[in-house]
Amino acid sequence: MRFGAELRRRRIEAGLSLGELASLICFSKGHLSKIERGVKAPSHDLAQLCDSALHAGGQLSSLISAPEERSTTVTPMTEADVATPWTLRMHAGGESDFVAFDPASPGGGAHPSTIVSWSLAPPLLESGETNAALPYFRNVFDEFRRLGQLFGPSVVAQLCIAATSALRGMAHQARPAHRDDVLRLASRFAEYTGWMAQEAGSDAASLWWTEQAVQLAADGGDDELAAYALIRRAELALYTGDSVATVQLARRAAQQARSARIRGLAAQREAQGHALVGDRDACRRALDRGAELTSGAMTPDGADPVLGSIHLPDLTAFVAGWCLHDLGSPAEAVTLLGDGLEAIPPESRRARARYGARLALALANVGEIEQACAIAELVASHVALIDSATIRADLLRLSRALNRWPKNPTVRRTLPHLAIGLHTHRTGPGTPA
Repeated sequence: MRFGAELRRRRIEAGLSLGELASLICFSKGHLSKIERGVKAPSHDLAQLCDSALHAGGQLSSLISAPEERSTTVTPMTEADVATPWTLRMHAGGESDFVAFDPASPGGGAHPSTIVSWSLAPPLLESGETNAALPYFRNVFDEFRRLGQLFGPSVVAQLCIAATSALRGMAHQARPAHRDDVLRLASRFAEYTGWMAQEAGSDAASLWWTEQAVQLAADGGDDELAAYALIRRAELALYTGDSVATVQLARRAAQQARSARIRGLAAQREAQGHALVGDRDACRRALDRGAELTSGAMTPDGADPVLGSIHLPDLTAFVAGWCLHDLGSPAEAVTLLGDGLEAIPPESRRARARYGARLALALANVGEIEQACAIAELVASHVALIDSATIRADLLRLSRALNRWPKNPTVRRTLPHLAIGLHTHRTGPGTPA
């Protein structure tokens, strides 16, 4: 009311009709009339325009409440804020539901109280936007692979799962010409999630995610991942000591695969299976076949991400060294593996730990204790960070080998480091240690 009366007084003093003032400030005459009569509250913008038109020097603006300033005070996070559990349910169509729960909710089987919930609708993308986004997701995949060399599955798997879900949702919006590309890239994220599950020690989750990857790839017109999934299953059998299943699954993969690289990886896995039971001739034939097939068989840049290890500089030499050690020829294994560790970049911790564990094991078995211990300590420090169940299995064998020299001072210094590496596995709720 006070603003309206003052506006009317100043307008009349200026010799302006209601219509003339309305024209000057680009508001309707009816709206301005309601302001003067106190029927409608003025906005801050209108007050400023009237101040300028009537040369009121800000007096009109001062009659209305100033916009509330947002508080810039940062409330410190409490322990309860940090401990708040949340969940993100991801649907096949791209929808997601985020829910944060009150950690102070009563137990007894009751549902926890919700602090905040947030529903995310699937993206509405124009026809060309999906294809334009793919290079970014491809770069993200490459970054996740590098991240997987530095940290454990507890970090990387969550990111890969979210990316897989996002791409799976985008596939519903993509044009037919681009949908296959989206699904194939989603399959690579899913396959890497399966690898992280295996590294975390969950074979069941590894198989489930690998099958998801196979289905996504098949929907995208790529049946080759199904052959690679058999190689992954053969690897799980290898780590359980099942040589028969390792060889059979690897041979099935080779029969099913079309690309030389996948057939080569299958041959290498078959060789490892033969080495488990000491079949040197069959192992050598498979190694030769694998070396021939994998030579120069990497996918060109810009195509789908390469399946299998990309961080070992010479995968053929590594697998051959692995096999020779299992065949009871650790000296030959040392010769093959000797200089390879230094060729792996320092940031590739997972690859260095995997290679180093095998090299240290071979060195220990030829009596090169000082060198074996030096590498063993490096491996143990990496395993504590990357949390690898597969490398931990080799670390256990290495620990047993070094225990044959209990009085050696270097061994006595190294064994506690190995013990720490062997017991750093992060177990979740309900998971046996």
